[in-house]
Amino acid sequence: MSAAPLYRDFSSAEQIDWEYKPSLRIADAEQCMRRYGEHSAEARTRLAGRYDIAYGPTRDEKLDIFPAARANAPVFVFIHGGYWRAFSAREHSFIALGPSALGITTVLVDYSLCPKVTIDEITRQCRAAIAWTIRHIGAYGGDPGRVAVGGHSAGGHLSAMCLETRWDEDWGLARDPLAAALLVSGIYDIEPLRHSFLQPTIQLDDGVVSRNSPLFGVRPCATPALVTWGADESAEFERQSISFHGAWQAAGNRCELLAQPGAHHFSAIEGFADRAHPLCRWLAASLLATT
Repeated sequence: MSAAPLYRDFSSAEQIDWEYKPSLRIADAEQCMRRYGEHSAEARTRLAGRYDIAYGPTRDEKLDIFPAARANAPVFVFIHGGYWRAFSAREHSFIALGPSALGITTVLVDYSLCPKVTIDEITRQCRAAIAWTIRHIGAYGGDPGRVAVGGHSAGGHLSAMCLETRWDEDWGLARDPLAAALLVSGIYDIEPLRHSFLQPTIQLDDGVVSRNSPLFGVRPCATPALVTWGADESAEFERQSISFHGAWQAAGNRCELLAQPGAHHFSAIEGFADRAHPLCRWLAASLLATT
């Protein structure tokens, strides 16, 4: 008698790792990380930035702001990936290049990492960063009425969690305060990661999974979303994106779906450095329509 599958039709941790550990499939993963660093250094040279601004009480709760040259600029809050246990806002400064060229202020969020904290706490911190931005971005030339959220990989997951926040009940904001959401290569059902290489670090249990799987917490929401991933990513990243898109639409929400041709997991956010890329064009169309 064969053992029950660990998740869906996966019977081993090795099978799950093959789907959810992008570096196993990507020959130039280290080169991508170097590009992140080089382009981020370029962004910090070219753009005026405000760094390490506290949005919460702990030392990790900081953010970087790249104000647009225009007054009352729309705002893009970006949450970095790294499977909740790696990377930082500083390594993603390049995200601001494309939005800045379009007159959009960019906010890059830092948060505590696993295993220092749980995913519950990381989710709380990202929500706090959104609330801080809405309340304080006016002092940096941003328009609090036109704030979008977006993120990559774990940041896509955290952005989706922000969409499902009770902003009015828990934070004293409007029910749907976000003007748009741009989710790149996110994980919307985190259950399979309990059986992956990540489990010793992220320490998932039934409660963490149920509280932090946005696929199963979708609510009616006025915020339009773009769900995107690299067309060269694994079948599971594609399935996760299509599943969340379907759930978001099934709740009566607006959502678009985009598989980026020729892109893999790490290159799927490089388009933010180019104002003409579809990611930046969608962001601009969502935030600049009323300017």
